[in-house]
Amino acid sequence: MSGLREKQKAERQRRLVRAAAAHFREAGFEKTRIEEIAATAELSAGTVYNYYRHKGELLIAVVAMEVHEVLAAGEPLVQHPPETAESAINALIDTYLDHALVYLSKDNWRHAMAAAIAQPDAVLARRYTELDARLADQVRRLLDSLQQRGAVRADLDTIAFGKMIFNNTNQLFTEYVKEEGQELAELKAGLRAQHAALCRLIA
Repeated sequence: MSGLREKQKAERQRRLVRAAAAHFREAGFEKTRIEEIAATAELSAGTVYNYYRHKGELLIAVVAMEVHEVLAAGEPLVQHPPETAESAINALIDTYLDHALVYLSKDNWRHAMAAAIAQPDAVLARRYTELDARLADQVRRLLDSLQQRGAVRADLDTIAFGKMIFNNTNQLFTEYVKEEGQELAELKAGLRAQHAALCRLIA
């Protein structure tokens, strides 16, 4: 019975998070009400609060869903990266960026970032930080694969370099979501120029 209960709980959470993502994108984070999310998920508002204490936690749950899907999409590149370091890094980072606005609008991302910064010791902020760490580690593992192949220098510190690539991506992504008019192609072009310069140092 416990296995069935866990499956039912996971299914309710899945419905809640997908319903929240839809409402946040359509109406915006501020205008979305818990009752609306509950109705879409075919659950009571009380049930929502059994899983999430407030909308902020639901927003981070949507971020987590996005990151988990991005990590899964990036794994084939880690296991079988493109031939050069530059093409491999661009491909992985493009995977992150192409998925970034599937569930979350720029407005949603701004609220998620603000919540993580405003309450750094809160559970949702720690969760946000953990997700970033998992993405940075995937970049590191990509570099490890390239290093084993001989596509990057043998003495490269893949942990430090992986963090640097991800942190730079994160910084430019933050600027991208702050500027409503900036297009994704512009963000990608800026990152690709920087990756080209970096890869000349490590190949």
